[in-house]
Amino acid sequence: MKISNYNNNNIITTKTFNELPPLYKEVVTDFFKVAEKEEGNIIDRVEAAIDVVSDHHNVSTDVLYNYINTETGE
Repeated sequence: MKISNYNNNNIITTKTFNELPPLYKEVVTDFFKVAEKEEGNIIDRVEAAIDVVSDHHNVSTDVLYNYINTETGE
């Protein structure tokens, strides 16, 4: 399954996503776009995407790690 399957037509419709502030919604949306383009196994792709997107938006990597943890119920 591709990461892009998680967000149909680039629209994420989960409760967790909808509760995020606008900047964080943009960060998460960009994360999925970057993760889809990265090379390697899923762990490497996710970690690389988190670093790239966090740097680009000048936010802590915790924003994405917390989002992923909340979304996956961990």
